[in-house]
Amino acid sequence: MESLWNLLYLLEPAPATLIVTAVSVTFASAFRALNYGKEMERNRDFSEASITLDSSQALMIPVVSSCSLLLMFYLFSSVSQLLTAFTAIASVSSLFFWLSPYAMYVKSQFGLSDPFVSRCCSKSFTRIQALLLVACATTVVAWLISGHWLLNNLLGISICIAFVSHVRLPNIRICAMLLVCLFVYDIFWVFFSERFFGANVMVTVATQQASNPVHTVADSLNLPGLQLITKKLELPVKIVFPRNLLGGVVPGVSASDFMMLGLGDMAIPAMLLALVLCFDHRKSREVVSLYDLKSSKGHKYIWYALPGYAIGLVSALAAGVLTHSPQPALLYLVPSTLGPVIFMSWRRKDLAELWEGSAVSNPVEKSHEIEI
Repeated sequence: MESLWNLLYLLEPAPATLIVTAVSVTFASAFRALNYGKEMERNRDFSEASITLDSSQALMIPVVSSCSLLLMFYLFSSVSQLLTAFTAIASVSSLFFWLSPYAMYVKSQFGLSDPFVSRCCSKSFTRIQALLLVACATTVVAWLISGHWLLNNLLGISICIAFVSHVRLPNIRICAMLLVCLFVYDIFWVFFSERFFGANVMVTVATQQASNPVHTVADSLNLPGLQLITKKLELPVKIVFPRNLLGGVVPGVSASDFMMLGLGDMAIPAMLLALVLCFDHRKSREVVSLYDLKSSKGHKYIWYALPGYAIGLVSALAAGVLTHSPQPALLYLVPSTLGPVIFMSWRRKDLAELWEGSAVSNPVEKSHEIEI
C-alpha cells in the first residue's frame, strides 16, 4: 500500500511536466511530418525528400544503435568534444527546420517584405530566413556557453521533430518490425547489459556529460569570462527536468538531480503516429488541421495511438517509482501504441491496407494526380 502512495510522485511538477512535454512533442513531430510531406508535394520539390525505411534498414537501426551505444560507453571521454560539435551543427539545422513555418506564418500575417539575400545555392535564401538562421545559431551558442537545461530541451525537441519529418515508415509491417526490434534492444541494454559489460550501459551513457569544446578553446586562449562557460554539457539527445523543478536547479549539477527521457522514446513512437496520421489523411481526403482532427475524433487512428503513448509513458514512470530502478521506456510504449492501432485497424478491416501501405502513394505520382 505504501508503494502505491509513492505513485503520487507522478503528480509533482517535474514528472507531470515531463509527461505533458513528451506527449506534446510526439504529436507535434507527427503533425509536422505530415505537413512537411504535403509541402514537398505542393512545391514539387523533392530535393529534400524524406528517407523511407525498408525492412533491411529497419533491422539495421537497432544494430547500429547498439554499436553506437558501446562506442559511447567505452570511448565517450575521447569523442565527447567531437560529438558536441556535431550535435551543435545538427541543432542549428533542426531548430531552423522547426521554426521556419512559424517565421513564414508571421511574414504572411503582417505582410512583411522578404527580399532574397542569396541565390548562389540550390535554393534561394531570403532575409527572414537569414535572420532566423542567425537566431538559431545564437540559441545554440547560448546552450554551449550556459548548458542550461531549458536550451537543452529546446534543441532536443527540434532534433526530434526534424528526425521524424525526414525519416518515414511506409507501412505498419516495417513499423512493427522496427518497434519490436527496438523493444528488445531497450530491454537488453537496460536490464541485461550489466551482466556482460559490468555496468548498466544505457544508464551510464544517458547520464554522462560531454566536455564543452567552447570551454576548452577559451581556456587554451586564456579568454576572459572563462568562469561563465560551463565545462560539461548535457547533450540534447534527451529532455531533462530538474526534480526540484520549481526550485530551479542550476546548470552543472549532478545528472541524478534530473528526470530524463531519451529522444528515441519520443521519436520512435512519433514515427508510428506520423504513419497513422498520414493514413488518416489519405483515407479521409480531408484537409488536415487541428480542428479537423478534433471534429472527427472517433474515426482517426491517431486518437488511439496518442493516448496509448501517454498511457505507456505514465506506466514506464510508475514502474520506475515502484521498482526504484531505471526502466526501458519502449517496454511500455511499444505495446501501448502499436497494439491499439493494429487491433482497431483489424476491427475496421483496414489492417491489410495499413500492413502493406497501399494507401501511401508515391509523392511524384501524387503531385501528378494533383496536376491532372
